[in-house]
Amino acid sequence: MHATTTALHAHPEPKRGFLIVWGWLLALTGFEVVLAYQHLALKVMLLMLMAISVVKAALIIAYFMHLIYERKSLVLTLMPAMVFVIAMLFVVFPDSVRLLNMRPH
Repeated sequence: MHATTTALHAHPEPKRGFLIVWGWLLALTGFEVVLAYQHLALKVMLLMLMAISVVKAALIIAYFMHLIYERKSLVLTLMPAMVFVIAMLFVVFPDSVRLLNMRPH
């Protein structure tokens, strides 16, 4: 019975690796919280927070969604979609800055 269960798993899932990734995600989240209390320019703050969020999303997709074990062709199929979504965020971003400037002071 144990041999068939082992045969179903094509890749090993070491718990130590998941804990290391979880630690990095926790550290990056802590850095985001500390960064939120710094007095930085709005554009610099948003750029840094978005960059950290992309790194965190890549870690989550790779390890917790097991994409790291998939074929490279699947990864190359999904990456253009992520680039498209990020590009669409930059299309909408100028409107949010414009609306922020329109708020009464």
